[in-house]
Amino acid sequence: MFLSLPAALFRGGTSKGLFFVRDDLAQLGVPLDVALTSVMGGADPRQIDGIGGGSTTTSKVAIVSRSAENDIDVDYLFAQVDPQTGTVDWTPTCGNVLTGVGPFAIERGLVPTAGDTTQVRVRLVNTGAKVVLDVCTRDGRVQYSGGHRIAGVAAAAAPVRMTFTDFVGGTSGSLFPTGNRADVVGGIAVSCVDAGVCAMLVRADDLGVVGDESPAEINANRILLQHVESMRRAAGELMGMGDVAGRVVPKVMIVSNSPRADIRSRYLVPTSCHPAHTVSGAINLVTALSSPGTVAHSLAPGRGMKSTLAVEHPAGIIDLDVVMRDETPVGVALTRTARKIFEGSVFCEIDDQARRGRNKLAA
Repeated sequence: MFLSLPAALFRGGTSKGLFFVRDDLAQLGVPLDVALTSVMGGADPRQIDGIGGGSTTTSKVAIVSRSAENDIDVDYLFAQVDPQTGTVDWTPTCGNVLTGVGPFAIERGLVPTAGDTTQVRVRLVNTGAKVVLDVCTRDGRVQYSGGHRIAGVAAAAAPVRMTFTDFVGGTSGSLFPTGNRADVVGGIAVSCVDAGVCAMLVRADDLGVVGDESPAEINANRILLQHVESMRRAAGELMGMGDVAGRVVPKVMIVSNSPRADIRSRYLVPTSCHPAHTVSGAINLVTALSSPGTVAHSLAPGRGMKSTLAVEHPAGIIDLDVVMRDETPVGVALTRTARKIFEGSVFCEIDDQARRGRNKLAA
């Protein structure tokens, strides 16, 4: 049978995601994983039978609801649908897709506008982080047009200022899940850091690459990707995550010195290179850069104490403002953009066997 679901598609930062109000899914009557996989296009690398774009950066879902917490306006639950397998991973969050949560929440009546700039306080359900989004709302309406540009997006748009707090330990409960700022995996130094997202950081030269390779070059280097994947799985065990095969967390960042920024990164998701960079990964990286003893800090000692840090990635540079307390980042802010692409209904096909499963959102 076919089910119709109210939805909207947004570009958030350098990703695209399908947005739902939680109440529209709570009584779905089928497992949410099944519905989202169907909407996106099933286990098909092209996702030709759904709305997904055939890549991890375009196969994302945001589920938004009013929050029960006094100091939070909305809760944001993120889902990553794998185009290759059709599986849904609820472990990570997505800071790029988060950019669209403020505009979506306002337009769906979850948050009232307040002057030319409306603050939307968001709890990231997957990791527990808290974010304040400053959304342009001139004349009581969300403004999408503007002059702000971000690397990886051709068009300018209205800025969305994002201020993150409580972003440490969302997956493991601690900043350094192994208890160390650096470990050795397969004879290579790595840092396992849980800030924004749980990730393994490794120096490019230790992998035999420069670090300025394009995503296409990295994706074509199957030996490199296989080596990094074996290291990622070993790091997952060290972090107490068990067997992480088939899961998107921990992520991997291949880091190196940058002639244009404070540090350079190639972000793996995890078996291919991101065409730009994730927001959560950038938060992770500047946290590591600010922490002596990590592989990131070893590349640029002293830079981590700056109030503004720049991360170079394949599409350009992300600038982040960092608030430090006792030599530890406690707040990170950056500016992204979002655009509403469509709103209406999407359809998913559900068979009788799937209907006997349990909806993840059901109480």
